Amino acid sequence: MKRELKMGDEGLLKLVGERLAALRLAKNMTQQKLAEQAGLGLRTVQRLELGAAATQLSGFVRVCRVLGLLERFDAFIPEVTASPITELKLQGRRRQRATNRQPAALESKPWTWGKAT
Repeated sequence: MKRELKMGDEGLLKLVGERLAALRLAKNMTQQKLAEQAGLGLRTVQRLELGAAATQLSGFVRVCRVLGLLERFDAFIPEVTASPITELKLQGRRRQRATNRQPAALESKPWTWGKAT
């Protein structure tokens, strides 16, 4: 039996919140940006990631339990695995924050025939 089947509702809510936060960070998205794009308040996103009991979400977990859907929990919100390069950069630490930085655009110079650059 998987660990999700043995967890209580609070444990499942916390696990859902952790996975949502990990997915958000993997997409390099701040909580504020996620809240705006989802049409939610920042505090709502924060509470979801903390696994704070919410009537709708805890009810959702109970319905999934009754319907036998907890066996599919990993398919619902998969665990995020970091790339080997990211793991090396983090040196065993867990990523905590997203950045607002965008990847630097590659600078290209117009190419001309016969001129050395």
